[in-house]
Amino acid sequence: MSDQPTELSSTPSGAPSDAGPRTLAIDIGGTGLKASVLDDKGAMLVDRVRIPTTYPLSPQGLIDALRTLVAPLPAFDRIAAGFPGMVRGGRVLSAPHFVTQDGPGTRVVPQLVAAWSGYDLAGALEKEFGKPARVANDADLQGGAVVKGEGLEVVITLGTGLGTAIYHEGHLAPHIELAHHPFRNGETYDEQVGDAARKRVGKKKWNKRVQEAVRNIDALLAFDHLYVGGGNTVHLDIDLGPKATIVDNSAGITGGLRLWDPASLPPPGSPSQVSD
Repeated sequence: MSDQPTELSSTPSGAPSDAGPRTLAIDIGGTGLKASVLDDKGAMLVDRVRIPTTYPLSPQGLIDALRTLVAPLPAFDRIAAGFPGMVRGGRVLSAPHFVTQDGPGTRVVPQLVAAWSGYDLAGALEKEFGKPARVANDADLQGGAVVKGEGLEVVITLGTGLGTAIYHEGHLAPHIELAHHPFRNGETYDEQVGDAARKRVGKKKWNKRVQEAVRNIDALLAFDHLYVGGGNTVHLDIDLGPKATIVDNSAGITGGLRLWDPASLPPPGSPSQVSD
């Protein structure tokens, strides 16, 4: 997709699809910030816009960048954002990419660790844009666009790092930062299959690592289906098995509706709801 907004999309009848609330959906990534506005059915009203993620990135730096990103988009009624880290109750519990000086793999800055720890990202978005906001892990958000609600479904995203989300019968499970668990050779999944590793070891070795990671995750969770998204899916050239489906990277945007769709959310107060 292009990074510039286009005219409003239309329903089959030719009328603008504006029957319900519009959702500003934001995909916060380690290499790029992306956004679009969704109609009440979850379709993008305009092509997504994108700007690069710059480092070092403080919480206020992110808000400033999102202000620039969102400026050309049409009006919206509410906000859904996916964040690359652990999120609970709209607050950031971990921001592994954004606590570094120059991006993943570089020096961790203690001041950024302190700034991001417990940061109320949902509250900051509400203050900046004047609309209610909900925030979840980015892989959790992407899963909202692709899962079918059948059995145990797992989402992994191959981007700056490895993102994961787990859904059971359509309900989001408490988020697990599998990316930071030991994987192979004393390194984590992030370190072994993230973008820096892909560039360092080359496409062939990276593909083998992804294949091994998928086997490990299946052995751990015995998933019924796996959805693989993220920008680095374009580099995949291996068979991940009959239970795997490659999904379009736009799911990181279109999944935003799930945060606001009561029919697709767990009952209030359930573990999967409060964990985001």
